[in-house]
Amino acid sequence: MRAKRLTGSMAGVLVLALTAAGCGLSGGSGGGGATAGGCKVDKGNVGSGKLTGDVKGQITFQTTNLKKDFGSFFNGVIKDFEKAHPGATVKWIDDPGDNTFTTRTVADAQACTLPDVINLNAPTATALTKAGYLLDVGTKDPDSAKPFVPAFWQSSTFKNASGTSLHTALPWYTGGVLITYNKDLLAKAGVDTTKAPTSIFGLFANYEKVARAAKGKYFATMANPVWRIPADWDQMNIKTLSADGKSAVFANDPRTVQWVSWMAKLYKEGAMPKDSLSSSNDPSTLYSQGRVAYGSTNPSFVRFVKQNSPSVYAKTGVSQQPYDALGHASTGAPQYISVAATSKHAPVALAFAEYLTNAENQTAWCKDPNVVIFPTTSASLDDPFFQKVTGDDPFSQARKLVADQLKTANANQTNLSPAVQNAIVAQVQLAMQGKKSAAQAVKDAQAKADELLKQAG
Repeated sequence: MRAKRLTGSMAGVLVLALTAAGCGLSGGSGGGGATAGGCKVDKGNVGSGKLTGDVKGQITFQTTNLKKDFGSFFNGVIKDFEKAHPGATVKWIDDPGDNTFTTRTVADAQACTLPDVINLNAPTATALTKAGYLLDVGTKDPDSAKPFVPAFWQSSTFKNASGTSLHTALPWYTGGVLITYNKDLLAKAGVDTTKAPTSIFGLFANYEKVARAAKGKYFATMANPVWRIPADWDQMNIKTLSADGKSAVFANDPRTVQWVSWMAKLYKEGAMPKDSLSSSNDPSTLYSQGRVAYGSTNPSFVRFVKQNSPSVYAKTGVSQQPYDALGHASTGAPQYISVAATSKHAPVALAFAEYLTNAENQTAWCKDPNVVIFPTTSASLDDPFFQKVTGDDPFSQARKLVADQLKTANANQTNLSPAVQNAIVAQVQLAMQGKKSAAQAVKDAQAKADELLKQAG
């Protein structure tokens, strides 16, 4: 299953359009006469106080491109919810997730017609929270945090227009991160696969060994830094943004220049295919052909190799992604379930959102053979499906390794809008091509990121 990504231009449209429209929240508890993002709503949807009311009425639940593969599962969840709450009905719509998703979400928000319950990624949740279109579930149900791993609950915190942190989403599922590698190719390069690298630069040193041994016959990894920013920096504990998220600060850390210098060196020495610098392709195809030593960091990739290249799967190993200076795993970039503050049946919407993301339903979906995802609830991660792994096949080992990471994760991935991320990546690419020094690229990247952050407010 792919995480949903927004293009830089679409993210800009989302942030700027919602900033222009955002009237924030006003009102108290109960009755009419309140607004959310400029839309008239019941007072109980906004402000302080627990959400009350009967779980009755029809709501709309929106997913992204899930009906084809998971229609049976979600229809079952909906049926069970409706059985438990007579008088409540859920209409499921499935967005295609095409390039117009963001602009359509903006239009829905401004027209006060957001789906009652909607699957969002962090950039979209950030913008909708800032403009006041999402229900503060942490306030409306003070017990809503209980099922979740604390780090995942913290990752669902977003700021409103005044800079106040709100829990406007429930963490739903995540992908996890690990190292996948071709044992034969690494052995040829003299890399000891019994000792996983403990730092990003240690991993880079392994890449360099591969480049020297392979001499262009195969490669270590892919070149496009979009896959590594800000993930590598987070694990190195390099602060990408200021505490308030309004400015970039990564240039203040000398290790950022070191990281870019390493990337430029590796690219020049042939650790990465030259034509992959601006490609959006991950290592899946080349790894399955035995032409890349390190595969994707997504655990679902291991199953992809098992299904599509059994010979390479037999040579595949998995290990812990370097914790580096951070010292522990981060939550990565989970997907979220949010409730629209504009919902006319908010008690139903919140009840369904919590039902959908509870431990029982998260565990059940993770066990579906059509998907490789990881849950965000503590009880789910303790399930024998993740913990009682027998045998040494890479896929089973990957599942347990990631589940153990997520149970103890206590840091969040930096939330960069695609526009800011792309601006940083573009400068790093110039350095990798030798068109700028690493120091200049980092300086220019920070300036361009700051400009975009200022525009977004």
